[in-house]
Amino acid sequence: MPRWSTRGLPSTERPPARSLPPAWRSRAAAAAPALLGLVLGALALGPALGPGFVLRYDMVFVPDPPVVLAGQGFPRAVPSDLVVALLAAVLPAQAVQKAILLGIFVLAASGAAALVPSGGLGPRLAAAAFYAWNAYLAQRLLLGQWALLLGVAGLPWAVRAVVRGGRLRLALALVPAAVGGFQAMLVSALTVLAVAAALPAGAPAAGDPAVGPAGGTPAPGTRARPRSPWAARLRRVGETAAVLGVLSLPWMVPALLSGATTDPAGVDAFAARADGPLGVAGSLLGLGGIWNAHAVVPGQESWWSAGVRLLLAAVAVWGFVRLRGAVPYRTGLAAAAGAGLGVALLGVLAPGALKALIGWWPGFGPLRDGQLHLAPLVLLQALGLAGAVRLLAPRGAGTAGTAGATGATGATGATGAAGTVGAAGVAAAVAVAVPVLVLPTFALGAFGRLEAVDYPDEWRHVQRIVNTDPAGGALVSLPWGAHRAFAWNGGRVVLDPATKLFARRVVWNDELLVGTPGGGRIRVASEDPLAREAGEALRGEPSGRAAALARLGVRYVLEQSSDNTLQGGVTVFAGRELRLIRLS
Repeated sequence: MPRWSTRGLPSTERPPARSLPPAWRSRAAAAAPALLGLVLGALALGPALGPGFVLRYDMVFVPDPPVVLAGQGFPRAVPSDLVVALLAAVLPAQAVQKAILLGIFVLAASGAAALVPSGGLGPRLAAAAFYAWNAYLAQRLLLGQWALLLGVAGLPWAVRAVVRGGRLRLALALVPAAVGGFQAMLVSALTVLAVAAALPAGAPAAGDPAVGPAGGTPAPGTRARPRSPWAARLRRVGETAAVLGVLSLPWMVPALLSGATTDPAGVDAFAARADGPLGVAGSLLGLGGIWNAHAVVPGQESWWSAGVRLLLAAVAVWGFVRLRGAVPYRTGLAAAAGAGLGVALLGVLAPGALKALIGWWPGFGPLRDGQLHLAPLVLLQALGLAGAVRLLAPRGAGTAGTAGATGATGATGATGAAGTVGAAGVAAAVAVAVPVLVLPTFALGAFGRLEAVDYPDEWRHVQRIVNTDPAGGALVSLPWGAHRAFAWNGGRVVLDPATKLFARRVVWNDELLVGTPGGGRIRVASEDPLAREAGEALRGEPSGRAAALARLGVRYVLEQSSDNTLQGGVTVFAGRELRLIRLS
């Protein structure tokens, strides 16, 4: 067979370049945001994906977690701990943790891309990259709040479900937030209720029989009937609130029955703080401003980082304002973002008012950590960046993924299509790279701040002793403080793992000491009534502490081997790090 060469042939006589079929290109474009989220997640987590568990602040995963219901105190880990325990009954617990952490990035990126009104690949990837790589997500991850981030990752899908209509669709979209618990549901409620209230008056109410379950066309056999626009809007908001309420029951009921209290001093402890030279407001607009200085990404406090993040925020807001086309969620999302920013500033500008609210009703306690309510602003900026890319990219670049689908005839058409695709590729690459370059030190586990380690064998040994004991009674964890810093965990601060390790009530000191920029400390009182009683017993005479704890229903005390808090009881295990004492 002769070999043919196209060299020297006119461009109109050259055979057309091979390309993927249109259906394959469409599937690849649809999967690109999720794949991008997976890549960004692997880059951000880095050493955290190695063998073992990632233990940092609130992120506490343990081997073989027991399937237990919430104890006393405010149910902050409900139902997230139960879901993790159920999954760990099928898969290794460390694999469950890594799947959840990677899933946050994938869910966030794909959801933000799905909300972009333009079908172009470049703007969709811009939204995906920004929503999966920003200061808010980085800081909350370094604080260990993976359960909150589940809800934040699912937030775009929840907004999309409200717009499309349907109670079942909304319930499914809110499953990540429901698993995450109260913080995840609060930021989701703030956003979806605002979107539901601000949808255009002609938009269908979720589940309205006159428009069908999906909220699009009349259901078969029904007749569209006139309905007051305000009545339809009120019904939509009511049904959205009902779905939120039902999915909140797993944590709301234990919270109402717990008897937990909220210390107004937490307003000063958890108020937003400046994490750079632009003050609190500048930090919040750049999606930072978290209260814990150890949750700040390395280098984030520099002028360069703060300035570039604020500039990117300005471009994103401009792009959101300029969004065109069918964007029914725009008004509602803008209102939610403004409200979230207002809550974040409340603890700084009007701490007295917030303290009064918490003193009147502890249910206002979640407003203390105002920075976490920036989640809708994060989504607004992600979608705004997509709009800015569409406006600023070369003409035709915003429709990457559709260019060339119908083919080009002639040299001019082929060259034009190639130029469009090339410009689109450059625009998409820049859009993806910008969020990463703005916050480069989030990579590789924030330069080692997130790393997987394994528990020493004695932790598993103590766990087996306690969990195989059929006798009832609680376990008190000592030393009497909420957090630990183990040498085998690289000295990283983490919530006491004993709180998750045992299949019985664990009593621990949930009182917090939070440092202030001036070097002082703010004490936030314990929320658990039983913990307060145990604290009183431990402040008594050493010879009477064991008996006082036993009267409270305590069977075991777990303490550091170097401690000598108790006198009495039977030592059933003594290792290099841990000692387990049985009181009854």
